[in-house]
Amino acid sequence: MRRVERPSPNFDDRRGQAVRLLVMHYTGMRTAAEALDRLTDPAAKVSAHYTIDEDGTVYVHVPEDRRAWHAGVSVWRGITDVNAASIGIELVNPGHEFGYRPFPPAQMAALVELAGGILARHAIAPRDVVGHSDVAPARKTDPGELFDWRWLATRGVGLWPAAPGPAFGGEAAYVAALSAYGYGLDGDGGHRLATMAFQRHFRPSRIDGAADAETQGLLAALLAACG
Repeated sequence: MRRVERPSPNFDDRRGQAVRLLVMHYTGMRTAAEALDRLTDPAAKVSAHYTIDEDGTVYVHVPEDRRAWHAGVSVWRGITDVNAASIGIELVNPGHEFGYRPFPPAQMAALVELAGGILARHAIAPRDVVGHSDVAPARKTDPGELFDWRWLATRGVGLWPAAPGPAFGGEAAYVAALSAYGYGLDGDGGHRLATMAFQRHFRPSRIDGAADAETQGLLAALLAACG
């Protein structure tokens, strides 16, 4: 894994928070150069700890003991300052706006190596390896439905459900389970956006926001795996 120092001035202290989350993003810009320029531009006021180019090159922006500015307004498992409690990784990809495409093998291999080191250094539970869309379902869709969460989980990064469990006993029970797993529901107008984020992560073949039996079964299996 080739590492290149590309420091960003856009960070501050962690405000007493320990690292508990790993958040995946795509850059959502036309080129890697544009993304790197933005992540290191003091006027942009955004950053991440790392960016991984499509050829597997890892750019290092912010030290892991500092708070990078990557998640914005977001929540996961009751954590409302996700930036303070997380490490953010950007994956070079034009995103849905500029020609979304699969993440190349070299990029994913570098991600496994980088994330494996992060998980060894910090107490991050598998369920807390998440996407930007998981922590901000009303605002974000990255890293998107082409990101191979299953493949990543088989290599020790993140959590993937086993065979689906039983559906929950009604909508209220499902919504409570969605919240218990980690999703924030404030401003969702119910649960549709959080459900879409869940499907984008765990059932990318159909992202419709409907809490159907398969979606509920996958959620049940994940909660069971978390104990």
